Amino acid sequence: MIISASYRTDIPAFYGDWFTARLDAGFCRTVNPYGRQIHTVRLDRDAVSGFVFWTKNLGPFRAALEQVRDRGFPFVVQYTINAYPRALETSVTDAERAIGHMHDLATEFGPRVGVWRYDPVVSTSATPPDWHLGNFTRLADRLAGATDEVVISFAHIYRKTRSNMDTASRLHGFGWDDPSDDAKRELIGRLVAVAADRDMRLTLCSQEAYLVPGSAPARCIDAERLSDVAGRPVTARRKGNRPGCMCSESRDIGDYDTCPHGCVYCYAVRTPALARRRHRAR
Repeated sequence: MIISASYRTDIPAFYGDWFTARLDAGFCRTVNPYGRQIHTVRLDRDAVSGFVFWTKNLGPFRAALEQVRDRGFPFVVQYTINAYPRALETSVTDAERAIGHMHDLATEFGPRVGVWRYDPVVSTSATPPDWHLGNFTRLADRLAGATDEVVISFAHIYRKTRSNMDTASRLHGFGWDDPSDDAKRELIGRLVAVAADRDMRLTLCSQEAYLVPGSAPARCIDAERLSDVAGRPVTARRKGNRPGCMCSESRDIGDYDTCPHGCVYCYAVRTPALARRRHRAR
């Protein structure tokens, strides 16, 4: 089984000690986010075929990655680097530091380990399309050679997302909207060209309606990429988490409402205050 750690929270940034302790123990327990049932998930070599780590700050997790490698587990890091204004990402690490982490990943662990995520694309009066084009281009310039793929998606406006965006817009004085499909495809077409010029493939996460020539559906949990990293086959059936998801089957070991990064567009946090409180109580 591929283990996802985690699209529900940022384990590398905030819960690395917990992860390494559970790796030593050979198992962890997770809570079903809907029925709240508790499940035991094995983390031993016989049960785990690879890890996919999701983060916005890999720095605190660097030593843990060496442990994962030394135990014989292949892994991929899905690294979100948006470089958004602080009004949208209040506590995310500096983009230049994160870019350094990506280059370190490629040098130390191989060129297929790191995947850049420019995700989600958020449309506000502070981040209009031309801003995204310039911001994406600057980041792509700095990340050239560190990755061969950039994953993007547009923000899903869930009820909790709308509430957090409305609160932030009142507090910081910006407007926001959900662009039309045509506007999204137009922006993607411009980003595809930027990525291609830097030897990166641009893929879209679960948003096939916005595909344009030169882009492709993303496979964020990707058994083929893990196979390349491992140098041997990693097999897993395709089993997405939602319509349009092309991911390989995996088991996520995170928990919602526990990431204190403070990103106002986040689908995994009801309120930033709740996430901070749960993080302090860990």
